Amino acid sequence: MTKNKLLRMDNVLIVVDDLEAVKTFFLQLGFELEGETTVEGSSVDRLIGLQNVHATLVFMRTPDGYGRIELDKFHTPDAIRTGPEKAPVNELGIRRIMFAVDDIDDVVARLLAHGAELVGEVVQYGDTTRLAYIRGPEGIIVGLSEQLK
Repeated sequence: MTKNKLLRMDNVLIVVDDLEAVKTFFLQLGFELEGETTVEGSSVDRLIGLQNVHATLVFMRTPDGYGRIELDKFHTPDAIRTGPEKAPVNELGIRRIMFAVDDIDDVVARLLAHGAELVGEVVQYGDTTRLAYIRGPEGIIVGLSEQLK
């Protein structure tokens, strides 16, 4: 009996209100813009189980081309928030996306200069790794990981 296998993770969807602020945040992080489009119509409605959908989608990728995110701004129906904007890291659900970086101090400084904030502190685990959690626009948390030489 042959089993189908998972090929790859294609992308992570992030629904946003301020599309430009979130796009800028991920550009500052080092993502590259892949494209932008709008979607609407019955096939979109049927796919996501909503009615009268009109949304702008922004596709971004990591420099290596493997990691991708999709930012969606719903014009109709309005996006909804079911919890606090600045949810704590231990709230149930997906809380962060982790990215490997080559200079954590530089990335943290760049993001802080554009309005992001550290969730805690930049920490070092043993002699191998430095880590930080950054909260960006709309409460989005990204983790940063730098492997030490």
